[in-house]
Amino acid sequence: MKKILVIGGYGFFGNIITRRLAADPAIRVVIAGRDAEKCRALAAELQKSPNLPLYHVLDLSRDLPAVLEQVKPDIVINAAGPFQGLDYKTPEACIGFDCHYIDLADGRDYVAGIGALDRPAKAKGRLVVTGASSVPCLTAAIIDHYLPEFGVIHSVDYGITVAQKTRMGASTAAAVLSYAGKPFTTLRNKNMETVHGGLGLHAENYPELGLRLFSQCDIPDLALFPARYPALENIRFSAGQEISLLQLGIWKLSLMVRAGILGGLEPHAQRLMKLRALFDIFGSDQSGLHMRLKGTGRSGKPRETTFYMIAKSGHGPHIPATPAVLLAQGLVHNTITKRGALPCMGLISLPHYMAALKNFDIHTMETTTPA
Repeated sequence: MKKILVIGGYGFFGNIITRRLAADPAIRVVIAGRDAEKCRALAAELQKSPNLPLYHVLDLSRDLPAVLEQVKPDIVINAAGPFQGLDYKTPEACIGFDCHYIDLADGRDYVAGIGALDRPAKAKGRLVVTGASSVPCLTAAIIDHYLPEFGVIHSVDYGITVAQKTRMGASTAAAVLSYAGKPFTTLRNKNMETVHGGLGLHAENYPELGLRLFSQCDIPDLALFPARYPALENIRFSAGQEISLLQLGIWKLSLMVRAGILGGLEPHAQRLMKLRALFDIFGSDQSGLHMRLKGTGRSGKPRETTFYMIAKSGHGPHIPATPAVLLAQGLVHNTITKRGALPCMGLISLPHYMAALKNFDIHTMETTTPA
């Protein structure tokens, strides 16, 4: 039996990860977080799992070495964001205590720079994976899946639209809002150009979901994909709310941040989430992801494929939570033998990803202009 410590195990994504891993008879889950009552409540709720979850109160800023010493986990999953601006003390501590490390980070610099720990991770025979979430894990898996159908992919335009009734945690909301109005670079016409988060407002018409508005957003992919897919000339990633009025509000607030009227939206995350909840009556529990790939087919003729993932019944959050579950299970059951420190790309195929979601109200579709 392997012991897995889930930091933030009662949180927005951590709760899903904890529940899914607790159902595996080869795993003993240990829930960790700053709120003792929330840890205790989830552990009690999962008492009927094959292995009774344990819990520990943990503040990452001071308690991690002591908890690692006491728990002695085989794997640590860090679901306690946000990761923007963080150093690597947590994965370094895990390497030092001889345990594998997985996180759901979406901070661009944090994920892109994890290779700095590759040598010590390999020396200890441990796997350190960051970005085990929708980006860059799922997004890279989609591109990898369709690459054989193209001669060259020169443009990737994609986004995630969040269901109105999705209840984001405070750290998740703060991470999303941290980009609003702030500059970052993305690949445009073969060059890295500066754009601003929350701007670039545009619409995407989803099958089954209808029209959704999007604004550009910074993610690790924008730093990782130009090197992983050197033929790319353009990359655009965007995120959007289901309610158009709310997305327009984010766009306007982002303009104010860029103009210097507001310093940033992160300090207002809690109030903005409360305001967002007032619109639940107008929304649904349906989320979506799209990715439009443009290039040339194997014959050299133009080719365009648009991939859609539609999540209903409030099951959207299972999509970003799935990579951590799959990686942990792979390490426990010895189906993942990779060692070292790396972003979560190339470790989970799209078919493997979708197989893990088969019990949820999530499905995919595509449209293709064949070469």
